[in-house]
Amino acid sequence: MNTAVREWIRTSDSITVLTGAGISTDSGIPDYRGPQGVWTKDPDAEKLVRYDTYMADPEIRRRSWLARRDNPALLARPNAGHRALVDLERSGRLLGVITQNVDGLHVRAGNSPDKVMELHGTMFEVLCTDCDARTTLDETLARIAVGEDDPRCVACGGIQKTATVMFGQALDRRVLERAAIAAQVCDVFLAVGTSLQVEPAASLCGVALEAGAKLVVVNAGETPYDGAAHAVVREPIGEVLPALVDGLTPTG
Repeated sequence: MNTAVREWIRTSDSITVLTGAGISTDSGIPDYRGPQGVWTKDPDAEKLVRYDTYMADPEIRRRSWLARRDNPALLARPNAGHRALVDLERSGRLLGVITQNVDGLHVRAGNSPDKVMELHGTMFEVLCTDCDARTTLDETLARIAVGEDDPRCVACGGIQKTATVMFGQALDRRVLERAAIAAQVCDVFLAVGTSLQVEPAASLCGVALEAGAKLVVVNAGETPYDGAAHAVVREPIGEVLPALVDGLTPTG
C-alpha cells in the first residue's frame, strides 16, 4: 500500500473519484477491455453499444435487448470497493463520484444520489429515441419475455434504447459540467478501475492535474495517465480502497 496516498486522503477534505468498469468486476460484472473483458472476448459485441448500428439494424437491437436481459448487473451487489467510497463520503471528504458505469452500484452501496454523476447514464431506464418517453428496464424486459424482440415506444412507436450513452452519442452536458467542476476543485483525484481511454471522462484527470490536484490511478492495467499521476496503484481495487479509507476520522 502506498503510504503517501493514504496520507493524502487522510489530510484532504475534497476528494473526487472517477470510476470505471474495474470497480464492478468483483460484483461479477466483467469489464470491457481487460484480459477477460466483454470486447476482448467478442470484439463484435461493441456494435451493440454503437448508436448508429443500433438505430440502423433491427438485429443489433434484438441482440442488445437480450444482452440487457442477461446482464449480470441486474443481480449484482455492491462490493468492498463500492462500500469503501460510502465510507469516504461518511468521513466528509468526498466531493463526488464520477462514474462511467451504468450499473447503479454506487447508489445501491449507499452513496448519496446527489454525489454520484453517471456520465454514461443508467441501464435501468429505457427511453424513446423519438419522443423521449421513459419507462423502466423491468417493464421492457417483461415485454421481451412475452415475445417482443424489439419493443417500440407505446406512446409513439419510436425506437427505444436504455438510458445509457452509446458510442456516437453526446454526454449529458449538465452531468459533464458537474463532473468537470468536481475535478477542478478537488485536491485529490482518484481514477479507479478505468483504462482512461474513453473521452471526455479520461480528460477529467487532466482537468484535476491542471488545477493542482494529486492524481492517483488505481487500475490493474496501464493507462495513458500513469506517467502524469502522482501515484499508480496496481493492487486489487476491492483491497486497496478499503485500506485507503480504513480508520478515517470525520473532517471538520
